[in-house]
Amino acid sequence: MGTSNAKAKTAARRAHMEELRKVEQARERRMRLLTLGATAVILVGLAGGGWYLFDSAQEKEEAKAAPISGVKSWSKLTQNHVTTPVTYKMSPPVGGDHNQVWVNCDRQVYTKAVPNENAVHGLEHGAVWITYNDKAAKADVKTLAEKVTNTSYTFMSPYEDQSSPIVLSAWEHQLKVDRASDPRVAKFLDKYVQGAQTPEPGAACTNGMTP
Repeated sequence: MGTSNAKAKTAARRAHMEELRKVEQARERRMRLLTLGATAVILVGLAGGGWYLFDSAQEKEEAKAAPISGVKSWSKLTQNHVTTPVTYKMSPPVGGDHNQVWVNCDRQVYTKAVPNENAVHGLEHGAVWITYNDKAAKADVKTLAEKVTNTSYTFMSPYEDQSSPIVLSAWEHQLKVDRASDPRVAKFLDKYVQGAQTPEPGAACTNGMTP
């Protein structure tokens, strides 16, 4: 009788242990599946995010490369340093011989005209020069001034001898607009501030002259 009870207890223990083992194995399988699923979700997310970042960067580069309607361009402009006044082919000038001292052109808003020869040197360093005449609306001048103070390698000044209320000039490139709200203004800045046209990329726009 005692032997039978002992055998029965042993069998019951084994059955219980086997049941526990099966439960543990099932739990481990669920954990593996959950881990694999979570890893897959993370990888898909990272891949998706990577593609999103890649696509965004590619879109920005394509936008910069795309031509901007109305931009007039010149080529092979000279870059000699001179100490005498220069007669430029365009107004405002977008390149050519210039003074050896550049105008300070980093977030600079001038309320008086700046010398062409110093301004052109700023363009050589990759700056965009925004000019306006008395036909520009005061609200537009204020809007552009705020944009310049928040954008490195840009400067702004009044310029009466120009055919449009507002003109944006970079080395060898120029855009004429009537209003600051023209969407081409932002496109021009994105493309030409320290853009591919810059003869001296990375050159300073500070420590020059302030008229």
